[in-house]
Amino acid sequence: MLKIVSFVRSVSGRQSALFLKKSSSDITQKCFLSKLTKPSSELQKKCDVLIIGGGGFGSSSAYWLKKRAGDSLNVVVIEKDCTYTRASTPLSVGGLRQQFSCPENIQMSLYGAEFFETIQGHLGDCELNFRPNGYLLLASENGASTLLSNSKLQNELGARNEVLTPEKLKLRYPWINTDGIALGCIGIEKEGWFDPWALLMGFKNTARQHGANYVDGEVIEFGFEKKPEGQKMQKAVVKLTNGDVQSIEFGKCVIAAGACSGQVGKLAGMGTGTGLLSTALPVEPRKRFVYVFDCQGENAPGLKTPLTIDTNGTYFRRDGEGGNYLCGKSPDCTCEPPVDDLEVDFRFFEDEIWPTLAHRVKAFESVKVRSSWAGFYEYNTFDENGIIGRHPYYDNVFIATGFSGHGIQQTPAVGRAIAELIIDGKFKTIDLTRLGFDRIINGKPMPEVHIY
Repeated sequence: MLKIVSFVRSVSGRQSALFLKKSSSDITQKCFLSKLTKPSSELQKKCDVLIIGGGGFGSSSAYWLKKRAGDSLNVVVIEKDCTYTRASTPLSVGGLRQQFSCPENIQMSLYGAEFFETIQGHLGDCELNFRPNGYLLLASENGASTLLSNSKLQNELGARNEVLTPEKLKLRYPWINTDGIALGCIGIEKEGWFDPWALLMGFKNTARQHGANYVDGEVIEFGFEKKPEGQKMQKAVVKLTNGDVQSIEFGKCVIAAGACSGQVGKLAGMGTGTGLLSTALPVEPRKRFVYVFDCQGENAPGLKTPLTIDTNGTYFRRDGEGGNYLCGKSPDCTCEPPVDDLEVDFRFFEDEIWPTLAHRVKAFESVKVRSSWAGFYEYNTFDENGIIGRHPYYDNVFIATGFSGHGIQQTPAVGRAIAELIIDGKFKTIDLTRLGFDRIINGKPMPEVHIY
């Protein structure tokens, strides 16, 4: 991938830089940006489906709706960040894995792999630059039984991975220090990483070609229709990028606003009313840092190194052929960084990430951070798992958000599922009922079982 350095600073003697990620083709991205940054100054008066959020889930939903329904559905997508500078999708590391504990996440990621394999039939000339190097999850003694049971479920559902003892890990990956490792699990098929920007642009451009209308603006208010059985969301008030405020009536609405979904839910009365409206949409932004370092040391992990996740959540992978690596880690919930900007905390690398890297890979003992960036998770504070389905109070409102960092690989399945709910009235391919909003109202979390 091509990177643009925007500033350089030094922390604890290490040179660091913050960069913005770009797609593999600079010319192609400039063409995309010329379209994205041209604001739309008009908002049609009515539409069949209004999608709030033009990121991965919103654009995938628009694509699937228009692909299936064509001109019979008028679809409008509202996106407030037309350049996607702060959007979660293009700032992710673009991972694809099936190593989850919830069957729904395994199935959605399996479909993501299938979609990527046949992507030209869906999105035309869309090059994801997929790297099928797999994920390697490491488990301590405490996490070994969880890793084994997860692997069994994953393989039963169609994933392919292999559990490795410390001895087998060392034979396959000579660079690894197996101290504290009881087992590892390596995905041997349909796992790796890809260019998330290319996927987003593929969904967006193809949705537009099918007739979806993208509008650059921000929803600031909703209008409601009073009915004997309650209220129905009827229209959205949108502030366009030129400052104009206009409204649009809709038949159905999809909340897919990424890290801002909780704010949109609040505009709809979620968490501020009574009964079914007393429960908020529990999604908020959480800032995550990604660091890039280079390592040319002896016995450094090679080109086919999998994305490796250590027992404490620290991860790393190769980034291209120049000896660069990406790494990161989610902070402890008591030490979440502020989300008012995308500044990178370089001390977090020094204190929380580098010690694990140096312990696990001897060649990483003297690495230097060369660049970095920050992005937002659309974090579900209830159980860190996706929320998808119809809202239980507003029967014309659908939700697709809150996947807390693992959603980019599931955008094909989520968009398809939203289209099924709207067009068919039910899930048809993968039953995602357990990921619905009802579990939040009923206080029944469905978390991913983590391996430590």
